[in-house]
Amino acid sequence: MNSKVEETEANKFVLFKNDGIVFGILMIALGFVFYTESKKSGFWPKFYKYVPGLLMCYMIPAVFNSLGLIDADVSQTYYVASRYLLPASLVLLTISIDLKAVFNLGWKALVMFFTGTIGIVIGGPIAILIISTFSPETVGGAGFDAVWRGLATLAGSWIGGGANQAAMLEIYEYNQELYGGMVLVDIVVANIWMAVLLFGIGKKQKIDNWLKADNSAIDELKHKVQTFTEKITRVPTLTDLMMILMFAFVSVGIAHFGADNISKYLVENFESVSNPKSALSSFGSDFFWLISIATLMGIVLSFTKARNYEGAGASKVGSVFIYVLVATIGMKMDLGKIFENPGLILIGLVWMAIHAGLLILVAKLIKAPYFFLAVGSQANVGGAASAPVVAAAFHPSLATVGALLAVFGYVVGTYGAILCAELMKIASAG
Repeated sequence: MNSKVEETEANKFVLFKNDGIVFGILMIALGFVFYTESKKSGFWPKFYKYVPGLLMCYMIPAVFNSLGLIDADVSQTYYVASRYLLPASLVLLTISIDLKAVFNLGWKALVMFFTGTIGIVIGGPIAILIISTFSPETVGGAGFDAVWRGLATLAGSWIGGGANQAAMLEIYEYNQELYGGMVLVDIVVANIWMAVLLFGIGKKQKIDNWLKADNSAIDELKHKVQTFTEKITRVPTLTDLMMILMFAFVSVGIAHFGADNISKYLVENFESVSNPKSALSSFGSDFFWLISIATLMGIVLSFTKARNYEGAGASKVGSVFIYVLVATIGMKMDLGKIFENPGLILIGLVWMAIHAGLLILVAKLIKAPYFFLAVGSQANVGGAASAPVVAAAFHPSLATVGALLAVFGYVVGTYGAILCAELMKIASAG
């Protein structure tokens, strides 16, 4: 009776567990940010001059989660937002896209994506070497308890996504009793980095000036979308809004149908996909196909008369879905957990700093815009759930770029993570 009961998600205090209440709280946060950001005088314009509104949409739910008001592990709001609202937003944000203009963004987008990948691959072993100089026990461990094995799952997550992370757990057989610590590092460090990227969006002009970046291709894409929108803009009727939602959620339905059946077929018929240890196992992920098909549906609709519904506010509805997703991502961040496992968190922070440093160096050398840096990074670290969010923060028409790069991250994720894991093994032995 006197033994201490360890805190679990089952006995952890959470004030509001009903998802109806949780969603209401998230909408209060979003409404507060948009209302205060719309103010033209007083304190708020000065505040938002330095703190982007999107960052606030992310951080307020994080504060609520940290205070125990809500909890992402108890709530299903993130699952709903990522599986239904995210694909719907991709359709609506892509419906008026000029695909040729997207491809005209050029080689710098791919260079920055692969720079981000390389930053993760080399960042892990370098972080181990740095931390081992003053805290060797933090990067030690033997057998299946070896820290490098756990960090391999981070590499899978930060290059690809959840499916790649699961594959690395299977491949390197890290002690699953210790795996929770790695998940914590993943959540804390990735969310801190996303907050930094969102903060940078508010300073994008200054950053681009420092990088001496050429934004002409991005500006051309935004201009084409804006010009097209201005030509067809109209006051939306109820019919318009219902048609917009029809295009969005019928496409989501098709995407779910395709994802369920394609992933099932591949898993049942190809051992290289069904084997969790295979580098091709990410093709068995429902989420991979869900995002891929939703993006494809949006592109297909952009060649039809459906693209005219942009004039009735299709991208605005898609942006609403994106902001709801941002709030649910924010509520996954527990600020108090930053100090729970300082050693592992420090490894993660050093690792992410190397990733960021390499991105900044290459962006400076090739004069790549901050947009390519932020989206290239998030397509690796955040994956399909957050790369479109960061891209859309620059302009709604750019969400497709984030989605396409994130899908590409799934493909290379396991291969890059295996290379990173082997380098971390060598660094640990050294």
